[in-house]
Amino acid sequence: MTRTLHLVGSPTDEFFADLSRLYARGALSAVGGPDDAVAHVSPDGRWRFPRDLSPEALEAAPPVDLAGAVGHLTALAPDVMIPQMFCPAGMTAYRGLFDVLGVPYVGNPPEVMAASMVKPRANALVAAAGVDVPESEVLAPGEPPSLPPPVVVKPADADNSVGTTLVRAAGQYPEALAAAFEHSSSALVQTFVPAGREVRCGVLDLGRGLECLPLEEYPVGDLAPIRGEADKLARSDSGELGLVAKGEGRAWIVDPSDPVVDAVWEASRRCYAALGCRDYGLFDFRIDPDGRPWFLEAGPYCSFSPSSVVATMAAAGGIELPTLFSDLVARAVARG
Repeated sequence: MTRTLHLVGSPTDEFFADLSRLYARGALSAVGGPDDAVAHVSPDGRWRFPRDLSPEALEAAPPVDLAGAVGHLTALAPDVMIPQMFCPAGMTAYRGLFDVLGVPYVGNPPEVMAASMVKPRANALVAAAGVDVPESEVLAPGEPPSLPPPVVVKPADADNSVGTTLVRAAGQYPEALAAAFEHSSSALVQTFVPAGREVRCGVLDLGRGLECLPLEEYPVGDLAPIRGEADKLARSDSGELGLVAKGEGRAWIVDPSDPVVDAVWEASRRCYAALGCRDYGLFDFRIDPDGRPWFLEAGPYCSFSPSSVVATMAAAGGIELPTLFSDLVARAVARG
């Protein structure tokens, strides 16, 4: 039987640790097996190996430093690791650690995650592959913008639309740039692609060529021209983190006969190859009023929670979550 390790938490801050646990709990419930193990990294950098992700189990698990964690991982000898960390360090350095340890993992290697995370770098790579990308510029603090509004200003390397602003007039630039610099040392300014539509496309490689999944679409329009942080994540009155994007009317699967599907699939295949993705990729597009897709960003991760976007798309395409998970685990194990 395959011994699977779920890598959870964050050394960065409690928000990323909470986000990781949210998805990982869903995955463990949906596809976890009796021999699965959990490794949890806290914002203080210490590791724990709890029996599950309940607060009680986390509290009861003794913390160890990196050296202790490596010893524990060596003794555990997992066959495969499932990355469930969404902070920059978790998506790069911690995956790299498992490369050093010789433990295969499902999903993309650190260099792909790094390229995707830095939006200007991802834009340059996919544009070179022939994908349409909005005109843009990257600004450091104090540098004046040159693109005329309307533009979208966002942190150059942050997720979940934090610090993202639609600028309709030049006088709005200072406040928008300040919001972006709260989350990054540089800001990406992109020409606004009018709605249109906004869609995401998942791409799988299960060993039989690239397979594009049914598109997921999100509501945009005059009243809400871009998707912001509040459209994706929110906390309940009790402080529990939740997924707003999965609420009723927040997302839906695009009919496969829709004329936009083929164009987005073609662009997504190019994105997948340009970024060097492995196992799966996830790409966001803005569709202009003429039906032309424009690349916005890449999110090459999948938590294997039932609420994960790639899992949702795969199910809509006839690939149930247990099958998706087992097939990708088998591919990772075969890589050795």
